[in-house]
Amino acid sequence: MKMEITVTEAMELINEIRQQPDSIFEMIRDDVKENVGVYLSELMETELTGFLGRNRYERLKEKSNHRNGSYGRKFTLKGIGEVGVKVPRDRSGQFTTQVIPRSKQYEDTLREDLCTMFLAGVSTRTLSMMSERLIGRKISPMEVSNANKELSQAVEAWRERDLSKESIKSYMWTERCSPCESRGLWRRYLF
Repeated sequence: MKMEITVTEAMELINEIRQQPDSIFEMIRDDVKENVGVYLSELMETELTGFLGRNRYERLKEKSNHRNGSYGRKFTLKGIGEVGVKVPRDRSGQFTTQVIPRSKQYEDTLREDLCTMFLAGVSTRTLSMMSERLIGRKISPMEVSNANKELSQAVEAWRERDLSKESIKSYMWTERCSPCESRGLWRRYLF
């Protein structure tokens, strides 16, 4: 990519950065988001080309499936934020991209981080408020709850797994109570 800029334009940009130093970081973030969106869109276009078995504007003699434009969509990536992508379509509606899952609005590592913060004691409403500041997109308390339902289902599946085929190790659970000397209270210690 070649970029041409005049000396006066460069000086204006430098003066603007001096007046508002944070503006350069905002410009970089916007540029990164745009480039990542273009990259993901092109990746999905390439995936559609492989699915159809021919390049853009190539026609086959027999009647077959072909491209049918694209639709815009937002997807949130950890460390980047909300990115706009164009998801390509085929005429018969058989193509589904593997790059971005169909019903997901954000990547799995972001969901895992939300679950970890929830398990650490951060409420769903607080997570919702923090999400806009951290990733540039407000995640509703309902979305946080839905992400945690997946976690709860995974924990329940693990708890109810079949142990008959696993080697059992014995564990000893001991408990001790002792008085708290300063207030006369009892504390429980688990070992």
